[in-house]
Amino acid sequence: MDFETIRGMIAEQLKVKPEDIKPESRLIEDLKADSANIMVMIMDLEDKFGITVEDDQIMKLKTVGDVAAYVAGAKH
Repeated sequence: MDFETIRGMIAEQLKVKPEDIKPESRLIEDLKADSANIMVMIMDLEDKFGITVEDDQIMKLKTVGDVAAYVAGAKH
């Protein structure tokens, strides 16, 4: 899974320690991401993994684990 890569990307963007990010970490509530952070993260994921995240899916990505699972599924 690409969890480590995704965790590193999120840690860098949100200025948090990677070891503080777990699969169950909630992007907004736990990691203090705002809508701008989320949009930048989505664009970075699309570029890094060569995927497209549909607009209706963005609101379903609540945790880091959700993001990792979405990327894993979108890559196939």
